[in-house]
Amino acid sequence: MSYSVHQLVHEIDTGSTTLEVGTPPPSSQRKPFACKVFFHRFHELSAERDQYVRSPEFECNGRKWRLHVYPGGNVLASEGYASVFLEFCSQGTCAVIYDIAIQSVAGYSLNRWKANQIFSNFTEKCWGWNDYMKRSDILNLGSNLLDGNGTLAMVVSMTVKEELSSVQTFVPKNPLIRKMQGMFLDESTADVSFDVKVNDTKTSSVSFQAHSQILQGFAPMLADLFESNLGGEMISVPITDVNSDIFRLLLWYVYGGQTEEEVLRVHAKEIIDAADKYAIVNLKLEAEAAYVNSTTITMDNVIDNLLYADARNCALLKEVVMDFLAENHDEAVRKVSFDDVPGHIVKDLLVAFGMSKREGKCNEEGKDFDTMRVSELRVKLDKMGLDVDGSREAMIKALRKSSKQS
Repeated sequence: MSYSVHQLVHEIDTGSTTLEVGTPPPSSQRKPFACKVFFHRFHELSAERDQYVRSPEFECNGRKWRLHVYPGGNVLASEGYASVFLEFCSQGTCAVIYDIAIQSVAGYSLNRWKANQIFSNFTEKCWGWNDYMKRSDILNLGSNLLDGNGTLAMVVSMTVKEELSSVQTFVPKNPLIRKMQGMFLDESTADVSFDVKVNDTKTSSVSFQAHSQILQGFAPMLADLFESNLGGEMISVPITDVNSDIFRLLLWYVYGGQTEEEVLRVHAKEIIDAADKYAIVNLKLEAEAAYVNSTTITMDNVIDNLLYADARNCALLKEVVMDFLAENHDEAVRKVSFDDVPGHIVKDLLVAFGMSKREGKCNEEGKDFDTMRVSELRVKLDKMGLDVDGSREAMIKALRKSSKQS
């Protein structure tokens, strides 16, 4: 649902565009900036979830665009966050590197989020961020983001990375995922509910409605929390070990949704813990990969990461830690205490030494499972339709068993 907006377009000599959303104050005087959008009286906009305002169309790089802002967040946003999305309004498809930032009253660019996406009016024409910024931070007078009239200035910058053919063959995607996502938190069709504690509180909780059939197919451990529902009434169970924001991500993934890379990076361990507990395997592996890619292993954190990887069966993280120890074994012997390290990890360390001698080469024979990298093992398991989660030992055991049977 969008609000009515008033458009005032100011073309400037550089080809940039300034847009006004709402009626600007009479004395408004601003220096032009490339693709700047003003949201007037932002503090008066509704904070209700999934309500948005959008700018008029503006032209940048020869294409038409529009900026959407959800002051109270869209349906996937965490509580208290505003959402921001860029809409592609032209025909065809283009790959774009873009960023969206807030310009403070003092003229500084803040909260700049950058992305590289393909926009298309055939498939995905809107990209952005569910959790762009906390609404309270925008409204906070100390943040200096709203001027005296309550106007929020946002700056959109973009570069066309690749020109794609404007002639496209439209083939609709399989609608299953879209239909499942449409059922997310649908109270009218749900038959079960999770009562999840609100972040940093002991008494408050939020309810997440779900469908037992979907849970049985894609999250059986969550489904097992409910007894059989013969009466047809809504059944609720409490969730006390996962906070509401993380549980929303978990449930959204079960319904076919994706989690933004930045969210995976910031909340990697929380997502790993929850996904491991409730056996949402692929989400756990995505969060593990995000953690590995954003974490620098050092002598100070190597043991903590090793013990965490072992406790959560994060084979990729454990392999990265082992590689670090193998490459820096002389320094590790002097600086690192292995007193708390379980004995069964010694074999993984020996494998890491073997890998370092192979200089990262792939297993050419493809049959020596003991010296394969974790990613190699997971690829083979996935091709065979087997579970890709678990320790190295568990994955190797499953591959050997499958090889004997075939």
